Amino acid sequence: MQTDDLELKLVHIDQRFVVVDKPSGLLSVPGKGEDKQDCVVSRVLNLFPEATGPMVVHRLDMDTSGLLVVALDRGSQRHLSVQFQDRLVEKQYVALVDGIVEEESGVIDLPLRVDWPNRPKQIVCFDEGKPAKTEYKVKLRETDRTRLELTPITGRTHQLRVHCADERGLGRAILGDSLYAEGEVRDDHPRLMLHAAKLSIRPPGAKRVMDFESAAPF
Repeated sequence: MQTDDLELKLVHIDQRFVVVDKPSGLLSVPGKGEDKQDCVVSRVLNLFPEATGPMVVHRLDMDTSGLLVVALDRGSQRHLSVQFQDRLVEKQYVALVDGIVEEESGVIDLPLRVDWPNRPKQIVCFDEGKPAKTEYKVKLRETDRTRLELTPITGRTHQLRVHCADERGLGRAILGDSLYAEGEVRDDHPRLMLHAAKLSIRPPGAKRVMDFESAAPF
């Protein structure tokens, strides 16, 4: 995988963590094989070689762009990870989906589990799935697509992508989604049209919450 031309932008630099703007096409963490070692974590480590301990706090899908927090020491990683686990972090995404979403806003509540024969795909499963909930709000309707603001209440793998595409959710796949869209909706777009646009966290040792924003590049 050639990722040398994908720029990783530094949004905020702290002594104990950084916030980056990840481009679509770059892994959050290393994958299997030599060709999948270029990722957010490896690049941050190259920039901050003094970083110690586990650095991963949360992840974005390779095809999703936007805001990502990376810890620079073990204590910071633990502190920030707990915030994500306890759902104390506020996140908002921007997505372009196929067709017109009629409702102005709503909540999608569909449990998810891995589709074992077709990993890494996820499927809705009311018997064995883990709870997954997403709030959505229409921001703009165009001729044949809708721009949405998505707020994940839980953080399941591919949650936003499945909740948009599944007929029991919005029934409107995200444009450019190689896993959950079909035909022109999948193929006629240069990337997955999903971007992590807003992130609010409480820095380690701080009392106030910090807000970060990144404009969607589509």
